[in-house]
Amino acid sequence: MRYLHTMVRIKDVDESLDFYCNKLGLIQTRRNDYEQGRFSLIFLSAAKDEASAKANNAPELELTYNWDPEDYDVGRNFGHLAYKVDNIYALCQKLMDSGVTINRPPRDGRMAFIKSPDNISIELLQEGEALPAQEPWASMENTGSW
Repeated sequence: MRYLHTMVRIKDVDESLDFYCNKLGLIQTRRNDYEQGRFSLIFLSAAKDEASAKANNAPELELTYNWDPEDYDVGRNFGHLAYKVDNIYALCQKLMDSGVTINRPPRDGRMAFIKSPDNISIELLQEGEALPAQEPWASMENTGSW
């Protein structure tokens, strides 16, 4: 397993980039705008991690900007922790066998969400290409929120 990023939601892109980049000294490594979903993902790294982050080898801060205005209450602005895993199906099965609820099953062979005992969302992403869809995951429903 490898730590990937921490996600926080932001209300104002310019204000946030000014804070994180100009004031704190982080560097924007990439940005993806998703018109259909009406959101943007902006990834930042520490200056010493910039080259590694661009090669997907260093942890980053993910700023999520939802284009439609939303007020974030306590806890809503923090999104999730994310980890790449060697085999998403094997890990999800191990977690289920240990009593952990899979809130968003890996139906696509690529992504799942679980929650910590303190209700922190954790995203699990398949290392490399998505695994072929397989049961019971492909037809498993979401449970709760993530």
